[in-house]
Amino acid sequence: MSDRIPAVEAAIEGELRLLDPEVRVSPELFGALLHPEFTEFGSSGARWDRATIVRVLMAAEEPDTAPVTVSGMRGVQLADGLVHLTFDTESNGRRVHRSSLWRHTESGWRIWFHQGTPFSEEQQEQQE
Repeated sequence: MSDRIPAVEAAIEGELRLLDPEVRVSPELFGALLHPEFTEFGSSGARWDRATIVRVLMAAEEPDTAPVTVSGMRGVQLADGLVHLTFDTESNGRRVHRSSLWRHTESGWRIWFHQGTPFSEEQQEQQE
């Protein structure tokens, strides 16, 4: 990561923290990484805002502690204070292409938008 610019490094660090099971069970830690205007189009097809995603994650009786494998994470700084990340995740055999926009605020880097799109190994092979 040493060849990346600081803004991209900060966004990647934040994204990896969001995937950390310990962060995902803490409304304070998880919420601190979300921009107040956060929106997500989830891999389930649901649309989430900041309050809803925090409420749903914290209300889960059994938090998802399955390990998440991240691959192909790349980032680009689109403008001052704006970074776009793309990457894939795999957890419990489920693979998802992911895209996030991170904005710099007075409180630091916060995720502003996220989208997840499920894909299969067969779909990936067709594109290669």
